[in-house]
Amino acid sequence: MPNIIVLGTFDTKGEQLLYIVNAIQQHKNMQVTVIDVGKTPILDPAIHVPSSLIAKYGSRNTPDIPDNDVGNLSRAELNKLMATGARTYVRSLFQQADTSPVHGMISLGGSFGTSLASSVMRLACPMGFPKLIVSTIASGDTGSIVGETDITLMYSIVDVAGLNSLLRNILDNAVGAIAGMATVYENSSLTLQKPINTAKKLVRVGITMFGVTTPCVDRIRAHLQSLSDREDSTYTIEPFVFHATGHGGRAMEHLITAGGLDAIIDLTTTEIADYVVGGVMSAGPTRLDAAIAAGIPMVLSVGATDIVNFGPCHTVPERFAKRKLYEHNSQVTLLRSSPEECTEIGRFIAEKLKSKGTRGLQSMVEVWLPKGGVSMISGRGEPFEDVKADEALFNAVRCGLSGTGIKIVESDCAINDEVFAVGVADALVKLLALD
Repeated sequence: MPNIIVLGTFDTKGEQLLYIVNAIQQHKNMQVTVIDVGKTPILDPAIHVPSSLIAKYGSRNTPDIPDNDVGNLSRAELNKLMATGARTYVRSLFQQADTSPVHGMISLGGSFGTSLASSVMRLACPMGFPKLIVSTIASGDTGSIVGETDITLMYSIVDVAGLNSLLRNILDNAVGAIAGMATVYENSSLTLQKPINTAKKLVRVGITMFGVTTPCVDRIRAHLQSLSDREDSTYTIEPFVFHATGHGGRAMEHLITAGGLDAIIDLTTTEIADYVVGGVMSAGPTRLDAAIAAGIPMVLSVGATDIVNFGPCHTVPERFAKRKLYEHNSQVTLLRSSPEECTEIGRFIAEKLKSKGTRGLQSMVEVWLPKGGVSMISGRGEPFEDVKADEALFNAVRCGLSGTGIKIVESDCAINDEVFAVGVADALVKLLALD
């Protein structure tokens, strides 16, 4: 019987939240766990976890915000206290999954409620667990709400103030969606925690990809599949491919931190180029940190580091106006990274990987350099061909990793050549000691 968490501020959105609770209970064989995170305690038999308890959970982890003076907290302090408390409580539900499982979470609200609920969903719920928010701000820039998780947002159209026929219809749809997702989640045997084939060891491998490195990733996936399909194979390799758009790299690292990946082929490190140069698809300064901290096997390359990403052509900063630009499509304009920028990109990579060596994990990582071209558009005769920039990149990696014991494989191939792809895949299998 699916058990759905209903979380929200009952002091301000009680009518709408109770409508959701009742609608879920109208579905056959559905249970609810109702959590109040409002400022003012509400006494209602439908509420299983009162806001006073959530505040107590929150104060344990935010000692600077006392739970006995909730009424005088600012909105920011209240949000922090309740979000912290709700995350702690929801994590405890997952720890009790054998006796009291939960299968989905739904919430609703404006900016305050959306921020609070999304914090709980992002930080306390595993990927793959159904999460849905009906929100008044779901039609704008939702990056800060969803982050690198699989939260589903539904725009409320009208404000969540009272009930009317349109909002009831939207809430009914939301309940139908979360009920369906929770049912599938409960019945599914293919969650992140369960192997596809229990007769073989499951190895979950993250791979980063961009359009200009897709042929390489496709060949890597095919080769790993062929290895898994051998009659004498004792393992099944399950690839998880991440689009290196900034959010993609962060999503992969989120999954690594959550223990959801066993190894990575970080083929496409273009997000580092965006971070160094100032493009729009940066994954930030912590890129590469998760895999290094986790100590998992890693094969890393410099795919698409020739590219810095911007939006439509008119959005490219004026300082780059005289640089080599390439219109990928009407929404994406690419800037060719310069030799100086490539040096910084290579240094960034080397500095991050050095810690592998200092932790005695140098045997768990290899760096592969495709000297024939780091992307589909940087090889010989292609628009972004720049031998000096590529060599600056490679040399910065070489110098930065000198003396660390980390293996660097230099190939005359382009990144999308089959020989390069197969070599990278085989290198990871060797690091994993699967054969």
